[in-house]
Amino acid sequence: MLKRFRSLFRVLTRRREFEDGMTEELSFHIEQYTDDLVRSGMSREEAARVTRRELGSPINIKADCRQAFGIHLLDELRRQLSYAIRLLRKSPGFTATALLTIAVCFGANLTIFAVIDSVLLRPLPFPEPGRLTTIFNTYPKAGVERDGSSLTNYYERRGNVPAFTSLAIYRYGTEIVGEPGSTERDQTMRVSPDFFSTLGLGPVIGRSFTEEETTSETDHVAILSDTFWRQRYNADSNVIGKQIRVNSVPRTVIGVLPPAFRFLSSDAQLFLPLASRPEDRTPSQRHAGGNVIQMIARLQPGATLAQAQSEIDAQNASLEADDPQAKMIADAGFRSLVVPLHADHVVAIRLTLLLLQAGAMALLLIGAVNLVNLLLVRASGRVKELAVRQALGAGRGYVVSEVVVETTLLTLVGGLLGLVIGAGGIHLLGMLGVDRLPLGSRIAFDGRLALVALLAAIIMGIVFAVPIAWFNLRRHLGNALQSESRSGTSGRATQFLRHSFIVSQIALAFMLLAGAGLLGLSLLRAMAVSPGFQSDHVLTGHILLPWADYPDGPSRLAFAEKLMDKVGPLPGVLYAGVVNNVPFSGKTGKSAATVLGHILRPSESARGHYSYGVGGDYFHAMGFSLRSGRFLTADDSAGSTRVCVVDEDFARYYWPNASAIGGRLWDGSEVGKDNEAFTVVGVVGGVKQAGLTEDYAQGAIYYPYVFRIEDSFFVAVHTTLPPESLGLALQRVVRQIDPDIPVNDLRSMETRIADSLVARRSPALLAGLFSGIALLLTAIGTYGVLSYAVAQRRREIGLRMALGAQPGHIRGQFLYLFLRLLAGGVLLGVIGAWLTSQAMQAVLFHVPPFNLAILTSALCIIALVSLAACLLPSSRAARISPMDALAEE
Repeated sequence: MLKRFRSLFRVLTRRREFEDGMTEELSFHIEQYTDDLVRSGMSREEAARVTRRELGSPINIKADCRQAFGIHLLDELRRQLSYAIRLLRKSPGFTATALLTIAVCFGANLTIFAVIDSVLLRPLPFPEPGRLTTIFNTYPKAGVERDGSSLTNYYERRGNVPAFTSLAIYRYGTEIVGEPGSTERDQTMRVSPDFFSTLGLGPVIGRSFTEEETTSETDHVAILSDTFWRQRYNADSNVIGKQIRVNSVPRTVIGVLPPAFRFLSSDAQLFLPLASRPEDRTPSQRHAGGNVIQMIARLQPGATLAQAQSEIDAQNASLEADDPQAKMIADAGFRSLVVPLHADHVVAIRLTLLLLQAGAMALLLIGAVNLVNLLLVRASGRVKELAVRQALGAGRGYVVSEVVVETTLLTLVGGLLGLVIGAGGIHLLGMLGVDRLPLGSRIAFDGRLALVALLAAIIMGIVFAVPIAWFNLRRHLGNALQSESRSGTSGRATQFLRHSFIVSQIALAFMLLAGAGLLGLSLLRAMAVSPGFQSDHVLTGHILLPWADYPDGPSRLAFAEKLMDKVGPLPGVLYAGVVNNVPFSGKTGKSAATVLGHILRPSESARGHYSYGVGGDYFHAMGFSLRSGRFLTADDSAGSTRVCVVDEDFARYYWPNASAIGGRLWDGSEVGKDNEAFTVVGVVGGVKQAGLTEDYAQGAIYYPYVFRIEDSFFVAVHTTLPPESLGLALQRVVRQIDPDIPVNDLRSMETRIADSLVARRSPALLAGLFSGIALLLTAIGTYGVLSYAVAQRRREIGLRMALGAQPGHIRGQFLYLFLRLLAGGVLLGVIGAWLTSQAMQAVLFHVPPFNLAILTSALCIIALVSLAACLLPSSRAARISPMDALAEE
């Protein structure tokens, strides 16, 4: 078989040589045979006649040779392609409409499939990625669905869970990198020594971290990403052993990662050891994850998730047996969950992407139905031509193959154009912020996507050929040959098929419109939610203070106070403040608080709350609303009095029938000393921390900054100027205080809120775009079918008008046909829209699955568009001249 293919390939690549050689060889044999006959006594004329009679026609001999080599099929394909091209060129209007329909529908599907392929289908770039899992703690009864893991979890589980070959932890972060005076803030990851071995992909130059490098005294080493190595060290192969300053501390480069290394959605440029102290690994810190430290593990070959989950549950049960906090943890519904790493990372966006792909497929179906209808109309105009060809000997297989070649050529060219539209669509998604989705940075137009598109185009062409071939073959030759002298209409089956296509188009378009309406309404309702503060004219930025230069609370507090003193006088600044974490930053860690006098009910558990340390005029800078009492001031951070502010959600939960002012609480899960309690001096409005669609009233506590000092904080500035215009001035002020400290993540609060809605805005915009295209295709399909019906029944209409039918009756007949098609399509569309809305419920925000306003709007829009497409052919039918119609032959 392989030898035959090689022979065929040689013939195809050297076709001229093959034909010339075949002609020469055939001439040689004819001459030889003729000469032999002449030598036997025949005259040359008689010998030539005998040779032709016995050997046959040279043309037939060549044909047999081509068939022996298998190239006759390619010749026939080339001939049919040429014929198909001529047919398509003869009807440029149809060809342009068909190609544009295929291109747009293919482009839309390619755009969404590129996202799904990169985010959901393509495996993580590690060996045997299906064995990678993540483990996180959950406390659902305390309102904490995900809390990461803790250092204690890591050291207790490492090597003690038989289902895992290895287990590791990591923490995202940012660090100040560079020499004094030229520092930048880069994305980093702090990882345990077994992080790279767990992933199965480590440094290609140098080595990984060791266990001895996991303390604050010995962790002065770093591993570089390939990008960082090339940009900062010009791909120096002797980089191992060189020094790099991170947070003002020299670190030794011990490794460089391969170019393909990228962990999930992280843009980390540097990898550092996740250092800790012995006291951070004690049982008392077992539940102190705070959603900061994450855990991954690799399953043993043959091990299952269920096995790993069972072993983790058993270990947790044994460890909690003698834990004094065991009851509180159990009441919170504590469990450690083992889930696939890839699936867990994309779980938030999976349903949205699948729904978008379903919408794109619905658009493709509408386009396919529209194109099949156009092809059927076109085939109806070629009935007699095909009948004549069949009468002259064209077989059924020949007719089918011609249809397949024509439709496949059409879809293949349309698919190539769709590649261009798909590439543009992917660029558009980048502008919409899709790269901020999980694994969104991997989305790209590549050869894999192009191959899928071309294969789909070929399959689509073959599918399109089925109804056209059926239509061509089912016609009776006698009736077809006499079709021009008859006034009858198409058969009932053909009419039913066309009308069914129109009904399905209307139904699919209705479903898309309803779905887009629900997504749009959901987005509008999300945008209408108040974040709990005044987001306009507020600029925020993130500042990291290196441990080496700011090792303790007083030095960090001094920096923050100095910053407030310098930022306040800047032109346009009204208020400035600092806080551990601003809303919509992406950080959603929670911590416990214990309220004096609050007794847990039997079914109640301790709750996690958002906790902040605030300084300066943070509340005024963010535009918080004061419900009662007062805000915290700079004096609260300067003094030793323990006071705090809570939000109304927190106050409503713990003091439902009384004022929260004067209430006392402790920062932590237990009642502390009396002098460690905080007194509530103010209640502010509830603030959305994780996103506008955050429904759960988590509650928040605001402590004076002096009691919550960390090595990083956010600065918030309320200005009368456009917020972004103050960015350079803020950078300059920080550099004046310390030239080695940059300000990162400089964004206005309005931008942060807008970015948080990207997972809702992009689907709504794409669904609206798909709906618009679907409406256009439905209008084209309705117009095409009704126009053909008018043209087909032209003589009948002329006869009826000659016998007294009024134009209004003729027009009404076609309008009645349209209304029947519309009613059938809408009925199916309502059913489909209801099923779709049920599937969409998880991604909708405060929108019921059956929204009468959305369905009514969809009905009105599709009815108006379809009616407009119907009016022109029905009006044309009413204007047919009886004399002209009857005179036509």
